[in-house]
Order: sequence, then C-alpha cells, then structure tokens
Amino acid sequence: MARQITQRELRNESGKIMRALDRGESFVVTRNGVPVGELRPLRRQRPHFVATEVLIEAFRGAPRIDFKRFREDIDRFVDQDPTPRA
Repeated sequence: MARQITQRELRNESGKIMRALDRGESFVVTRNGVPVGELRPLRRQRPHFVATEVLIEAFRGAPRIDFKRFREDIDRFVDQDPTPRA
C-alpha cells in the first residue's frame, strides 16, 4: 500500500523518500489533500553474468581479430577529428 505524502514533504524530505524508494516503498503525492501523482520504485533487471569458462567456450571458434585492419576500418568510418563543430 502506498503511503501518502504532501508536496511539501516531497520537497523537504526528498533524500529520505529516495532511500525509501530504494527499499521498495511507494508513495502517493498530494497537493491540498488531493492525490496528484505516484512515486514507486522501478523494477530493475538483475544483471546477467556469464561464467568466464562459458564465454571462452562460446568464442573458441571465432576468427582472430587483425588489429591493423580493425584500426584502418575505424579510421575509415569514424570521424575522430577533435575540432569542435560549428
């Protein structure tokens, strides 16, 4: 259940409210006693980690990178001029 907070509470206690959001709490923001918005935590995707051994095996048959050719491709297709654009 979302806890109601006033617009003033949101302004004055934003740090406290953000920490509560991190803990999974939700809020309904009111102005003059009328609900005007809802704050709720985003559902975050957990990062997917792949074991080193699995990754090495997946790339075992990949062709080797020719770094000289790779650098030439980068230079040909990517503008690396540091001069500011007008």
